[in-house]
Amino acid sequence: MKIQPNCTLVMIGDSITEWGREQPIREDTLESLGSGYVHFAGCLIGAAYPELHLHILNMGVGGNTVRDLAARWQRHVVAFRPDWLSIMIGINDVWRRFDPGIPDGQQISLEEFTGTLETLIQTTRPQLKGLVLMTPYYVEPDRSDPMRAMMDRYGEAVRQLAVKYEAEAADTQAAMDRALQEYSPAELAGDRVHVNAVGHMILARAFLKAVDFSW
Repeated sequence: MKIQPNCTLVMIGDSITEWGREQPIREDTLESLGSGYVHFAGCLIGAAYPELHLHILNMGVGGNTVRDLAARWQRHVVAFRPDWLSIMIGINDVWRRFDPGIPDGQQISLEEFTGTLETLIQTTRPQLKGLVLMTPYYVEPDRSDPMRAMMDRYGEAVRQLAVKYEAEAADTQAAMDRALQEYSPAELAGDRVHVNAVGHMILARAFLKAVDFSW
């Protein structure tokens, strides 16, 4: 696996990352990882690679956009001095563009999303041994659906940043699309976003594939 022994791995994002994690953090407990994809990934790594002794921190916060990540970056990323960093953001950035109750000034354009995320990566990448960029996703197989189409554009921006900054790319949308060949969207996420346990395992598998996990 690409992650080296005794590394600190910070996994940051929105509610999909947070998913039941304890606050304040109690480090090195399964409860601190929540009950979603971070938990599943941590358990699988611990079972398959106990010799790595990884220190995994879940820093997801529900409702976050890339603006929110930027506001807490120093406290929730830099302060922990991670060796590896995983970022999964963008779902709320897109979702809020379809919310009529959100004023135009609070909506986050693709240009702002990409620019803000790139700035965060630029300032942090030199200190990291490794970086994983996880695309946002929408549990909808119809690519012409307006929200799915926009999510694809934000996901492509994440993939391009992964190439530019020599990061590992975890394409969660592609992983969901494979699952949607067998499942209906409602079987994975009633609102097309907040996935069930199977959906979280799909996300965990996408992350683990990006870091060359093998069972």
